[in-house]
Amino acid sequence: MKSGPIIAMILLVFLGMWLVLQPALSRSATDLTVSVGAHEIMLMRSHTGEQVQYKIIAPASLRSDEMLTPAELDAFISSQVEHWNARPALERHLLGFFNITSWGTFGFVAVGLIGQTAFFGRMFIQWIVSERSQVSTVPEIFWWFSFIGGICLFTYFVWRVDIVGVMGQSTGIVIYARNLRLLHKQKHRTEPQLETQSSTQPTT
Repeated sequence: MKSGPIIAMILLVFLGMWLVLQPALSRSATDLTVSVGAHEIMLMRSHTGEQVQYKIIAPASLRSDEMLTPAELDAFISSQVEHWNARPALERHLLGFFNITSWGTFGFVAVGLIGQTAFFGRMFIQWIVSERSQVSTVPEIFWWFSFIGGICLFTYFVWRVDIVGVMGQSTGIVIYARNLRLLHKQKHRTEPQLETQSSTQPTT
């Protein structure tokens, strides 16, 4: 076995872990988390003498360097609750269903759904091909669907800060890519043989 795919797999695992670690570290600095509908507002608390103040550190759309007193924080949270409740009920339910804070982030959910669809599609196609031939067969498109699905799910899990999903997909992507590479090399080896066989066949 060549060392290249193993090295690539290790590098991709560490890349995924590093990408997940960045937002995880910012979350570890959170002193208080307030959920408003599908929003999760993260706050950092500081003490100035006997006075307590808060700073919003997440989400990025609400982040501010301005320090808030407890009364100002209460007013801010109340305004966020009013803003959330002002949304149509269907929109609130859909945002909660997809576990997102705004439609601007639905693109990442769509990427995840595409990846999951590709993973289902690869197994469905493999099953159909095997049923037709009555022999368990893995067609080339199986590996293409796996590769595309793996990249999509890797992206989705990084966005979700899901280390388990990231590690699972990072190793799989290299395996799928390696199988596609082996199939490509096999085609290049067999094409000259097929051309030779066709040229040596007697004409009638």
